[in-house]
Amino acid sequence: MSGTGDSQPSTLKSYANSGIAAVQGAVGSLTGNPVDQRQAEDKSAHAESERDASHVAAKAGPFNLSSSGAATIDNKDRRDGKSNQIIGSGKEFVGNTIGSDSLKREGRDQNTEGQGQEAAGQLKDFAEGAADRVTGTIGAAASSLTGNTQAQSDFENQHDKGKTSQRSVEAEAQK
Repeated sequence: MSGTGDSQPSTLKSYANSGIAAVQGAVGSLTGNPVDQRQAEDKSAHAESERDASHVAAKAGPFNLSSSGAATIDNKDRRDGKSNQIIGSGKEFVGNTIGSDSLKREGRDQNTEGQGQEAAGQLKDFAEGAADRVTGTIGAAASSLTGNTQAQSDFENQHDKGKTSQRSVEAEAQK
């Protein structure tokens, strides 16, 4: 599957490599073999960097791109929520500037509404992303077993888009 292959960073693969490194390190400690211990340290460091890389997401406006290479766009609630926050902040600023309490209040209300709208959109994107990742993983595995390479590729793309949606929400939440 492209989302978990050697060329793509994968969180799941990084955890597996961490486990292998732990076993290799234990063997090295028991035998006193410095080569095994060094290989375990190298594998552990590689697993950590792969785990970090699998969480990379870039955002340009409503467009998202993750380490999987898949691109997505924020759902409508997220986009409209951000827009309402910007417009609301502008109204609040103008209301403060000209001394209009009603415009200031209207702006504050619109900003608050936009925050809720954006949060609802983030929840939708995250949930849909999780569903796409699960469906994509299972579908790709089943397609691989049946030898249907086109379906396998389609399911891998679904997985990758789901990962991108989730990473986008996670990146915003960490701000």
